[in-house]
Amino acid sequence: MLIVSNLTHRFGARILFDDVNVKFTPGNCYGIIGANGAGKSTFLKILSNDLEATSGSVFMEPGARMSVLRQNHFEFDAFPVLQTVLMGNKTLWDIMKEKDELYAKADFSDEDGVRLGDLESQFAEMDGWNAESDAASLLSNLGVSEAVHYKFMHELDGKVKVRVLLAQALFGNPDVLLLDEPTNDLDIETAMWLENFLAEFKNTVLVVSHDRHFLDNVCTHVADIDFGKVVLYTGNYTFWYEASQLALRQRADKNKKNEEKKKELQEFIARFSANVAKSRQATARKKMLEKLDIEEIRPSNRKYPGIIFQQEREAGNHVLTVSALSKSHEGRVLFKDVSFEVEKKDKIVLLSRDALAITAFMDILNEDALADSGTFRWGTTITRAYLPNENAKFFENIDLNLADWLRQYAPNANMDETDLRGFLGRMLFSGEEIFKKAKVLSGGEKVRCMISRCMLQRPNFLMLDEPTNHLDLESITAFNNGLQDFKGALMFTTHDHTFIQTLANRVIELTPNGIIDRMTDYDSYITDEKIRSLREEMYGKVESAR
Repeated sequence: MLIVSNLTHRFGARILFDDVNVKFTPGNCYGIIGANGAGKSTFLKILSNDLEATSGSVFMEPGARMSVLRQNHFEFDAFPVLQTVLMGNKTLWDIMKEKDELYAKADFSDEDGVRLGDLESQFAEMDGWNAESDAASLLSNLGVSEAVHYKFMHELDGKVKVRVLLAQALFGNPDVLLLDEPTNDLDIETAMWLENFLAEFKNTVLVVSHDRHFLDNVCTHVADIDFGKVVLYTGNYTFWYEASQLALRQRADKNKKNEEKKKELQEFIARFSANVAKSRQATARKKMLEKLDIEEIRPSNRKYPGIIFQQEREAGNHVLTVSALSKSHEGRVLFKDVSFEVEKKDKIVLLSRDALAITAFMDILNEDALADSGTFRWGTTITRAYLPNENAKFFENIDLNLADWLRQYAPNANMDETDLRGFLGRMLFSGEEIFKKAKVLSGGEKVRCMISRCMLQRPNFLMLDEPTNHLDLESITAFNNGLQDFKGALMFTTHDHTFIQTLANRVIELTPNGIIDRMTDYDSYITDEKIRSLREEMYGKVESAR
């Protein structure tokens, strides 16, 4: 159990948390949500004692152990991988070190023998004899091959380090587990394994993530950080979002009687309980939702952008033809002999184990890069808009305010100021904010500007390279909803499972040995055993993080 009492934290004159009182109990997984800058990561740092709060206290039962997913990727560079994982259980690791030191002593005394006996007893009680095999198993499940287990951390690339640090956090069955963006850089299979691991985890978990599918599959509660407070709600992220939106609509409907509103909310809870996420925690979640007090459901104070893509004209039958496109980078084949045609109703998700392959492919289609070989041809009716993964070049050395920055991309150079303000306002830039200089924007603000640019172009074909990067959950949800209403063709890549599953009707996976092209939804694609075998065959036996 983790109890937060009267917690207040200030950054200068800004109050981030104000008199927060909340209790996190065993057997539950809490998704920590909040707008960018609300203090999600700061809250975890205070709980882990990595940051001292201005006032208040955090209490954990005596003898309980907390484990944290570390964000410093260089902290353990001097240690081998397997040892780094074992360090996740500090008490056990200290026992192992002291044992080794005593056994190595040349002048072993009687006192040393007594101490060693105590250590061996503690070691056995903590199942120390299985510690290394347990750590190795965790690493393998997280996609870190046995060949890597005895390498030093400084020899690994960043993506593999993330997996090792995740194994360190999970090791040894901690009583409280704090995870900040644990799915970053995980592939499909590894993310699914982590979901199952946390669904079966019996202790307390607090997790920050922008992956709605992940939150829905692992969380029993949502901890909402807003206006300096932390409020707990029963259910996963989707339940919280849909319930809060329903409550917001009800509040706006002044003519609806209280009895009608209560009945509507009860029907919503019953419907959601019947369709609760298919995970090992589903039964427990269903029971909690059925016991939920109607008064717990409140409107959200969040602001959601208005993301609406309208076509200047409908696309003709010929959208895009790709013929035998190939591309390599520094001697590495990114993709080879890629051929396919796009129809106007296609919503295509591009997959690859190499993110550079997808970016290179989209850059080629956008005529920002050249292929090694092959051709592509756009239909004459196609107007496209591209949201790249890297947007720095659009903002470097730009001494323009947001309105003038956006005007650069308007189809009419004399576009009315009111219309420009409207596009920016939909993306939550209002009032004096539109006079902010484009070059000083945060990562999330830049993405929102780039989305405004795409909307302004009124395309009938959208290309999106990791569109959810740097966005908060509110913007991601609004973006997802806007794309579901988009009538044009779509080609995109993202690590957001919900984004893919709700949008894509076609999957194209780029590999060094050709493509896999299927008219199917994402969940069917990743669970089909025949496709899984084909994927392994197409990639070949490539040594990477595994």
